[in-house]
Amino acid sequence: MKWSGRRSSDNFEDRRGMSSGGKTIVGGGLIGIVILLLNVFGGENGQMVGNILEQTQGNQGAPTEQRDLTAKEKEEGKFIEAILVDTEDVWTKIFQENNLNYERPNLVLFTRNVETACGNATSDSGPFYCPGDQKVYMDLAFFDELETKFGAKGGDFATAYVIAHEIGHHVQTLLGTSSKMRKMQEGKSQAEANKLSVALELQADFYAGVWTYHNQQMKNFLEEGDIDEALSAAHAVGDDAIQSKIQGRIVPESFTHGTSAQRKAWFMKGYKTGDITQGDTFAEIR
Repeated sequence: MKWSGRRSSDNFEDRRGMSSGGKTIVGGGLIGIVILLLNVFGGENGQMVGNILEQTQGNQGAPTEQRDLTAKEKEEGKFIEAILVDTEDVWTKIFQENNLNYERPNLVLFTRNVETACGNATSDSGPFYCPGDQKVYMDLAFFDELETKFGAKGGDFATAYVIAHEIGHHVQTLLGTSSKMRKMQEGKSQAEANKLSVALELQADFYAGVWTYHNQQMKNFLEEGDIDEALSAAHAVGDDAIQSKIQGRIVPESFTHGTSAQRKAWFMKGYKTGDITQGDTFAEIR
């Protein structure tokens, strides 16, 4: 995808190279796999996962250490910032067209662990949006995992899709969709609550597609193979694909993010229509 030449964003925080050293998850990789299974693309579950992680971590240990970023890391930061700028431009335009004000979220890059308004989290939680501070948090090591362990194609637009999905959760927060969903979950069985969570996540995929449509219209940024990269990533993080990979069986009532087919379909609907009014993913469960 074409991304060079974008302006800098005031809402980008690069905390890589900063390590607190003392916060580790008790149980290590096993807990990390479980958290990843439950929380790929954290969404509105970011606060829950943050609380879980905080309970399993010790107190702050070694003081924060800092190192210089490598040339590769600096280039990665420029790319992430370029995508953030593109989301700012698109959603500001869409909100203005609907007589609304778009409040731009921050995006934080980190390595290993991070403190958020939703609790302390680690790389194992995957990229997530925290409504408490309206920030997206990402450790780029996630994308290596996505490719090597879950079979995604990888590529720059796979990363852009993930960012756009998390920004979609910010849009839901601003529009009040997230708070309405949480109220709808009250008093529901776990299976019913999970269906609402799926609807929220699929709508974030739809918004990622809407962003792609409008950014293409505004900046002609797509290159051959980009959409395939996004669809490959969406397939890899479907609940059915993850459960099959991790536990060897699929339990539909435990889905919280949607199947691979659903995630791809809603992204493509957003990409083909560019119309935010077409994203009522809750219609099927009303």
